[in-house]
Amino acid sequence: MTTSEPLPGYDVPAVEAWIAANVPALKAPLTWTRLEGGHSNLTYRLDDADGRVAVIRRPPLGELLPKAHDMAREWAVISALGPTSVPVPAALGFCDDPAVTGARFYVMGHIDGHPLYNADDTRKYVPADKRVAMAHSFFDALADLHALDPDAIGLSDLGKKEDYVGRQVKTWYRSWTASVEPAKYDDPRAHSLHDFFLANVPDQGPARVVHGDYGVHNVLIGKSGVVEAVVDWEISTLGDPLADLAYALNVWPDPSDPTPPADTAATSPPGFPGRKALAARYAARTGRDLEKLDYYVGFNRWKSACIVHGVYARYMAGQKSTEGVDLVGLRASIERSLELAEQAIARL
Repeated sequence: MTTSEPLPGYDVPAVEAWIAANVPALKAPLTWTRLEGGHSNLTYRLDDADGRVAVIRRPPLGELLPKAHDMAREWAVISALGPTSVPVPAALGFCDDPAVTGARFYVMGHIDGHPLYNADDTRKYVPADKRVAMAHSFFDALADLHALDPDAIGLSDLGKKEDYVGRQVKTWYRSWTASVEPAKYDDPRAHSLHDFFLANVPDQGPARVVHGDYGVHNVLIGKSGVVEAVVDWEISTLGDPLADLAYALNVWPDPSDPTPPADTAATSPPGFPGRKALAARYAARTGRDLEKLDYYVGFNRWKSACIVHGVYARYMAGQKSTEGVDLVGLRASIERSLELAEQAIARL
């Protein structure tokens, strides 16, 4: 798509004028190509006159929640992490003036890589002989992130440092209770698990940057089959790194699992290390004690149930079209997440 065509959310002449004045790495004219993914943010590839490539990103159109699609947060994180061992795109320019195109936006370096949304993506971008290296690079990047002192890299104001899990438990419990009536569905396990998690919050230790949605859908796998960049930092904050680790581990199967993962899951193809081996690698790299890891595994399973419960409630209340939506499957996924949460805390 060229600049002669209108682009949703972008005043192209105004944005290109801003880029010309603020991003010396790019030279007009620019060619714009829409990139999919990224939580509905309006993300485009920019090819400049000299063959250099960058990416521009702004929030979606329409009214947004106050902290949703936070471009300033993403910019702050990739700027701070750029000089570290955590792989992120280069930070090229941030526009803090919504008058330019209706919202804040930023420009970052382009990474030649692909996220993994499903098993087909994995088979396409990560050959079987590279899956061990890919999994190791995925957890090594997370370990390197959690090794960083946020104060030392200029991210001390990214969020509250204390009681990350406790605050999360309270937030998602409010979501569950508020969704019960419109969902016409409650489950006593959601309440008993809430009580357990709140009464048994482990000592967090020093706060670290937590991605908040660290999965293979939010990394870019390069031609070598390993993680070239971690992306989508818009809900990152400061908190307990083991909550971040457990979230990442929950989608990785292990030979000890009673049932295999869904055939469509990105981590379902053979050749990957098991979940326990990957957790051990993270522990060796960080020196962290994982004795209470199952608390965090259970918390994340319970949190997932709360999230899906809220989505289910909006469907049941008629706030979203149910056409083509498997409501029975949604409810089953809530019940399964609660079951897995109970299994995790039983292992403690």
